[in-house]
Amino acid sequence: MSCILVTGASGGIGAAVARRFAAAGNRVAVHYGSNRAGAQETLASLDGTGHALVSGDLADPDGAASIVASALQQLGSLDVLVANAAVAPSPENRHVIGESTYAEWSTVFRQMVDVNLLGTANLAWAVASHLIERSAPGAIVNVGSRGAFRGEPEFPAYAASKAGLHALGQSLAVALAPHSISVTSVAPGFVATPRQLEKLESDQGDALRAQSPFGRVGTPEEIAEAVFWLASPEAAWSSGSILDANGASYLRS
Repeated sequence: MSCILVTGASGGIGAAVARRFAAAGNRVAVHYGSNRAGAQETLASLDGTGHALVSGDLADPDGAASIVASALQQLGSLDVLVANAAVAPSPENRHVIGESTYAEWSTVFRQMVDVNLLGTANLAWAVASHLIERSAPGAIVNVGSRGAFRGEPEFPAYAASKAGLHALGQSLAVALAPHSISVTSVAPGFVATPRQLEKLESDQGDALRAQSPFGRVGTPEEIAEAVFWLASPEAAWSSGSILDANGASYLRS
């Protein structure tokens, strides 16, 4: 049995990841930023016992440290960090050069970089430091994005923050390998999370499904399965890798 911290687990991919680890007999710390009700729903859905609920603002360095401290206090130790929490694209944070004001542009960049990149970096420092202190092997899995490679013209801050996250993971993979800590990333394409259902059911739905030759979008459970494998000891030799999970909707060389 391992102890897992999953950030952004109030719903969608994070909730599916938490359920996948719990189903395998692990104890899970379910993190949320503002959606406490969603996190409690995730917690209640987990198999087994001994799970925990943690909150904290990833945009605040002290908040990131408190998330790990709370998980450690409740679980006793941590073996795996799944860094899933992010400020995701939405109509409210769309920022296009030539359309957005400078204030809008700079604000969204600050928000996305603070959470998606810097917040994850701070979590990784805290979890890795705990593992090194214990002389224990472990794993960090970052949830990145296909957008880091193909670009996001309406949400460039999101793509930039996820590209930085992938690069961070590869740097940490080299730094932490001597401590038997693997670091990997998964890069999902479009996923049918609850917040995307309206878009999938709209006039955009067919175009989104057509991005993949499978004729559909991904599911949170498919991404969770990829994360679960990357966090396993059997995947340690894949440390430093970025696993594309986009249904062949974008192929990079």
